[in-house]
Amino acid sequence: MVTTDCTLAQLRLLHLVSPSLPIGGFTYSQGLEWAVECGWVTNEAQLMEWLDDLLTTNMVHLEIPILARLYKAIDEKEFEALTYWSHYLIASRETRELREEERNRGRALASLLPKLGIAVPKEIAPLIKGCQSTGFAQAAHFWNIPLAAAAAGFIWGWLENITLAGVKIVPLGQTAGQKIIAQLTTHIPDIVKTGLQIEDDSIGNACPALAIASTLHETQYTRIYRS
Repeated sequence: MVTTDCTLAQLRLLHLVSPSLPIGGFTYSQGLEWAVECGWVTNEAQLMEWLDDLLTTNMVHLEIPILARLYKAIDEKEFEALTYWSHYLIASRETRELREEERNRGRALASLLPKLGIAVPKEIAPLIKGCQSTGFAQAAHFWNIPLAAAAAGFIWGWLENITLAGVKIVPLGQTAGQKIIAQLTTHIPDIVKTGLQIEDDSIGNACPALAIASTLHETQYTRIYRS
């Protein structure tokens, strides 16, 4: 049976995860630039392995569980919980570079969302300015995007951005990048399902390679991505 259903929420999600959204996601490599320079990532297979590791660690155990709690706090108007999880995510960023990325993209979202007609209550505006995921959760909730769909879109947007960064840095052909995205996209439903079931006490990342790469990228002599 062929379905022709298409909801506005689905289209809004495409807008929210679009690489053309002017929040600067394409300017960051999250340490991948250093990983390429030092020889950790030098080909298509190694880039896929790097990204797959981050999907099954960082995304499952940190990004998606916290996004879920931010979304729930906004839905239930629990300002204390929203503040707690926004600060928790920033505290979980292991390097200055990663913290600044979260804040810079948050400030851009705080400025953009009202221009798109998305209400940003004054009490949560400072949280969005300090945490991009809080702004994403606010937009997804305002546009009536279901949590699971928002989580899947969040992962896919990250995957596209970092894959394309790897394509430029290694460098690889565009076809290689699309093959990586196509392969790793098949993992997203399970990542969302698992991530949404993580208990509070189990939230946290363990990505030492990411932390090392990001730390050293901050002082990398020649770089094209922001630090």
